[in-house]
Amino acid sequence: MPAKYMDRFIDSIEWIAAFFVGIVALDVFISVLLRYFFSIQIPDAYDFGQLLLGILIFWGIAATSYRGTHITVDLVWANVGPRWQRAIDVFATLVLLFVVIVQTYTLFDKVTSTRDANVQTFDLRLPVWPFFLVAWIGDVAAVLLIAVRTYRLIFHPELMVHERQLAKPVE
Repeated sequence: MPAKYMDRFIDSIEWIAAFFVGIVALDVFISVLLRYFFSIQIPDAYDFGQLLLGILIFWGIAATSYRGTHITVDLVWANVGPRWQRAIDVFATLVLLFVVIVQTYTLFDKVTSTRDANVQTFDLRLPVWPFFLVAWIGDVAAVLLIAVRTYRLIFHPELMVHERQLAKPVE
């Protein structure tokens, strides 16, 4: 039963990341459409694009880290047995967890320092820190999902489906 709830949580994180992909695409599409066909510039469109892209990156880290669909080097992994593959996966996930925890800590410092400095967008003078906060929440989601991945790799490897194994050709 708890696995079902965890899978729902994981799926919701992936949907949030997909939502931000759509927002960034919509922002770019509308900005280009208005600029080229109507000679209208949305105030702070460039700033919003940068900030939304930053949010997308951190939520994307959360979405790809759990599934293991980020860029990997499988030269050694593909040439060892299942036991060593699992050991490599656990080690790599622990390293990733450490790196993302440190990144989350430093990003929180960036959120607070941006808020304290009252950094604003150029045209509309909107505060930038809420965008940084949403990105940080995505980073926290990444830490949670990587921790779940680590737990499942160690204690419940049957719950983990390897994209690399699914992609192998049938012989």
